[in-house]
Amino acid sequence: MSVVPAPARVRRGIGPALDGLRRRALGTDRARPPGYVLIVGTVAVLNAIGCVMVLSASSVESLSNYGTAWYFFRRQLIWTALGVSAFVVASRIDYRRWRRWVVPLLVVSFGLLVAVLVPGVGIEVWGSRRWLGGGALRFQPSEVAKLALVVFAADVLARRSRRVHVPREALVPVLAVFGAFAAVVMLEPDMDSTVVLGIIVASVLVVGGVRMLHVATLGSLAVAAAAVFAVSAPYRRARVLTFLHPTADPSNTGYQLMQSLIALGSGGWTGVGLGAGRSKWMFLPNAHTDFIFAVIGEELGLLGCLIVVLLFAAFAVLGIRAALRAPDRFGMLLATGITVWIVSQALINIASVIGLLPVSGITLPFVSFGGSSLLIAMGATGVLANVARQGRA
Repeated sequence: MSVVPAPARVRRGIGPALDGLRRRALGTDRARPPGYVLIVGTVAVLNAIGCVMVLSASSVESLSNYGTAWYFFRRQLIWTALGVSAFVVASRIDYRRWRRWVVPLLVVSFGLLVAVLVPGVGIEVWGSRRWLGGGALRFQPSEVAKLALVVFAADVLARRSRRVHVPREALVPVLAVFGAFAAVVMLEPDMDSTVVLGIIVASVLVVGGVRMLHVATLGSLAVAAAAVFAVSAPYRRARVLTFLHPTADPSNTGYQLMQSLIALGSGGWTGVGLGAGRSKWMFLPNAHTDFIFAVIGEELGLLGCLIVVLLFAAFAVLGIRAALRAPDRFGMLLATGITVWIVSQALINIASVIGLLPVSGITLPFVSFGGSSLLIAMGATGVLANVARQGRA
């Protein structure tokens, strides 16, 4: 019987232990399931499309205003790098830890929303005060509010799962926080973000098991309130009237939508070619932000649009899959809220660009030019990826 020398036995024992510690430190102690890998791949492709299309859609405006065609593209690359970092960090943090941070997250996000309304602190653009920061470093606190609200709603409905049918136990706390957030956001004013916040809350309430009668009643009240707000302000009323009759005033209120439809129609099946679009030559306002989907349709055609739509459809399927296979109720609700958030925002943006909804200020997630929207969306998707990573096989 041979005896292994003591140093060899020590090395054999310490080596695997150190490897295990290293894998746990790097977050690679568990094999990455297909759902996690597919989420990463889908988001990566959307970001790649976004960088390319931002460069194409913004080149003319960038050259005209800043003397270089690369200005917006460089900023997009910086925000994409920050977004990837946020995704990596969030995907390696156990999603359950967000339950410990929900109160500070709510306080900070609400404080930022209030700070936006303070004259001299919030940045006003075109009559709306929605941004904080300065120069090129601006961010919208409403994006942070979306993440805070989905974590809070998921936490409440997970902790009170046995009393979810009692309104004061689950429904009232969630609606109280949503109401406070929505009221401040509407003061900016930013009805589009308020609608997204409402969709996030509604999805978590429905999946969380709140009585459908309560949800239907609240939904009816929300739709009525949205209709009132939509016609209460002149610019919102103009958007609604333009949506109903887009050709009534094509040179004024209907100009942006008409230019968007012209760009989409000019693309045909395969587009006029990447970089060869005409709409970005000061014809289509917000070509690299809210209306980048129209530029995709013009330069890449129906095929390019279908690819983007299919990527978001894949994101929806993967998010639902992650929710169904989540290890616990909190993970299921959190994955649901994040998935509905990203997909609903994409649907609103695309529908407004093609004329199925009134024109909105909602960006196309991962694709449109944007700082805080991209950064927070990537961080939230990292949380979703962590849920998928820990899900049942």
